[in-house]
Amino acid sequence: MPGGSTLGQKVEGFADGLLAGPLANLFASLDFAATELLLFAGIWFVIGAFDDLALDLAWLWQTLTAQRRDSHIAPHRAPGDAPTASPEFAVFVPAWDEAEVIGDMVAHCLARWPTRDYRLYIGTYANDPATAAAARESARGDARVRVVMLDIAGPTSKADCLNGLWHAMRADEAARGWSFRAVVLHDAEDVVHPAELGLYRHALADHDFVQIPVRPLIDPRARLISGHYADEFAEAHLRKMPVRSRLGVAMPCAGVGCAFRREVLQALGHGGAGEAPFATDSLTEDYELGIRIHESGGRGIFVRARDGAGDLIATRAYFPADLGASVRQKTRWMIGIALSGWDRTGWGGSAGDLWMRARDRRAALAAVVLVAGYLGLLLWSVVGIASALGIYAPAPPDAAARVLLIVTGCTLVWRLAIRAACTGWEHGWAEACWSIPRALVSNIIAVMAARRALVAYAASLGGAALPWDKTRHRIPAALPAKLPASDPAGVPMAARHG
Repeated sequence: MPGGSTLGQKVEGFADGLLAGPLANLFASLDFAATELLLFAGIWFVIGAFDDLALDLAWLWQTLTAQRRDSHIAPHRAPGDAPTASPEFAVFVPAWDEAEVIGDMVAHCLARWPTRDYRLYIGTYANDPATAAAARESARGDARVRVVMLDIAGPTSKADCLNGLWHAMRADEAARGWSFRAVVLHDAEDVVHPAELGLYRHALADHDFVQIPVRPLIDPRARLISGHYADEFAEAHLRKMPVRSRLGVAMPCAGVGCAFRREVLQALGHGGAGEAPFATDSLTEDYELGIRIHESGGRGIFVRARDGAGDLIATRAYFPADLGASVRQKTRWMIGIALSGWDRTGWGGSAGDLWMRARDRRAALAAVVLVAGYLGLLLWSVVGIASALGIYAPAPPDAAARVLLIVTGCTLVWRLAIRAACTGWEHGWAEACWSIPRALVSNIIAVMAARRALVAYAASLGGAALPWDKTRHRIPAALPAKLPASDPAGVPMAARHG
């Protein structure tokens, strides 16, 4: 009936009208929230991108104008040629619950460093006899290995174990009547390079602290998570650290693949608790150590060098390959560097120091920006779907928003390209392609770590102790060292500082 049809249409139109108002208001609110979140994220993203671009330009300028004065270093002496009976290097390896890896680490060192100019100090705990036994078994009585059993129960902090090794080293020096020239730091999962000690000998001739690159090993079974460390270290140690080193500002220590003049560490420990140089109240004592050396007047340098066969002199190691372990590790780094480090190390005394420390500490803010950006994209997608279905008609973005969108997009492409280029240079172009999806993985881990770090840091302001999370390690099985063909002692014949 015509009348019935008209009545039904009126009822349906009335119902649609009732729904249209709330739906329009809902999508208008989502549209507004998406716009504000993307505006906030976009502005900070562009600020960070221009900060990175300034670093890119500084790196390019330094690369084009670098002098070649450090292109050669003195040959590493052959085994048996030591002019004195005392070793030069004390290599500290803190090891709590590392029975699965410490044996291979010791074997790597003894095979790749055949000289007698060093001593390995392996720090273990009274309640962890398995790690001490594994180290001793691998050493097979070699006098270059000294297993130090701390008379306390573990785990404590890494700095506490390092201080125990420092005291054991000083006791050995007093008993034998000589002193080491330098202290080298490594972790229980590290694969050392044959030419490493020769490089330290050369660099420490006119510097107080030297850091070599860290090259993460990529686990093919967890390429996304383990590989994102390779991307980050490739960019940091190919581009960021060389710029920092050449600017002459405070340079952080990575905690592995680094060496210090012994007298510099002794000066840092003078007057402190136990006369020990490592800060036990810090989660990132290695990062702070380089800062403290600079502030005391010492000189640090980052060295990228290649051995006679063209291999990069670097520390190789596996990093966490599962999400939980990676988040816990990044949480510790974020607390120590970006949060508590703010209070502990200040901002330095120069514009260069201020710039670099601000870069170090932007991780927590970057995580907030990432959350805002991803949430804004999600809401923008919902509004876009509503628009495609004809449910809501969003207003077109204004000119300023379009410009911001274009600039943000261009800088994102540039950053991904730089990341891929650094990864490709260090690990090959297959990994460069993997670095693109791994950027998202890196962001997710950063956001999760930031949440945990902020909660833990806020609790510490109320008196709670900052947590120390143990990271499980793995290491490649020890094999005979592959030494450079041009030098049977693993001599680095060509190097480029910075």
